[in-house]
Amino acid sequence: RVPRIAKYWEERREISKHREYVTYVGRYKGVPIASTSTGIGGPATAIAIEELLRVGATTFIRVGTTGALQDFIRLGDVIISTAAVRYDGTSKIYVDVEYPAVASYEVVMALIEAAETLGVPYHVGITASSDSFYIGQGRPGYKGYLPSRWREVEKRLAELNVLNFEMEAATLFTLANIYGVRAGAVCAAIANRATNEFIPDIGVEDAIRVANEAVRVLNEWDQVKERRGSKYLSLKMIVNELGKGDSWKAPLLA
Repeated sequence: RVPRIAKYWEERREISKHREYVTYVGRYKGVPIASTSTGIGGPATAIAIEELLRVGATTFIRVGTTGALQDFIRLGDVIISTAAVRYDGTSKIYVDVEYPAVASYEVVMALIEAAETLGVPYHVGITASSDSFYIGQGRPGYKGYLPSRWREVEKRLAELNVLNFEMEAATLFTLANIYGVRAGAVCAAIANRATNEFIPDIGVEDAIRVANEAVRVLNEWDQVKERRGSKYLSLKMIVNELGKGDSWKAPLLA
């Protein structure tokens, strides 16, 4: 997916390729940007995050696909995560289960702004992340094996207003909060568990476009904070003083 992300940039070059990890750097609308593939699941994602932090990354946006859990979400809509249910195993290695997996409010706001600007249909809410594609998402395993805990898990999550199931956000959000960096996620709904629909790849280009544009938006807002000498961003700052710049690094995780 990294080349698909980078095709929207005016400058791009591959700087690293090792196993599933492919990294491009470049510029999107004048803003420095990077994209790294992470493979599938929390363990592979954690490796990418740890390595990217060591070379100066400060903001992470996951770009991917997901299965919706609510019947009002249409295939091709994008889902912007505010937090994640920690059904993964990787985040539990880092910190106790009581620690919340929460997205950065600035990244969430930027993704919403990008979706609005681009006219992409979107939903905002809680995501569930599992390291297991089958059992951990309520799908029977070999010979129908499915422990009682995971039976009707998608129904229980839907009742709790969880929007979607995927496999990386909880790890990303947990590590980002531990290390004091920003993170968010935008995923295309290619399946809907509530309506039993599936269309491969639908909405992926929209998710990519939203993520790229969110990087530009965040860069602009960072300049506002810098000029005002503020650590935090407020809506009043955005309304009163919009700025431009290119002073940060934000890899898109694909």
